[in-house]
Amino acid sequence: MPKTMESSSPAPEKPRVAIGHPTQEAIALRAYHLYLERGGAPGNELEDWIQAEIQLAMENGKSRRKTTVKSAAA
Repeated sequence: MPKTMESSSPAPEKPRVAIGHPTQEAIALRAYHLYLERGGAPGNELEDWIQAEIQLAMENGKSRRKTTVKSAAA
């Protein structure tokens, strides 16, 4: 049987993240910071998570637009 270039165990795939969408780790870190800013009071985990997602998505969108504008001007 001829040998092939493929290995017997496939390499694990990296999680796919759409451009402009924050990773779960980034969201969790931002949500934790929001939690700390609120004084560490429990009970608002979902609100912290959603706010963190919104903030990061807006930041990523702004940085992508700046890059696009710079590229178009060059």
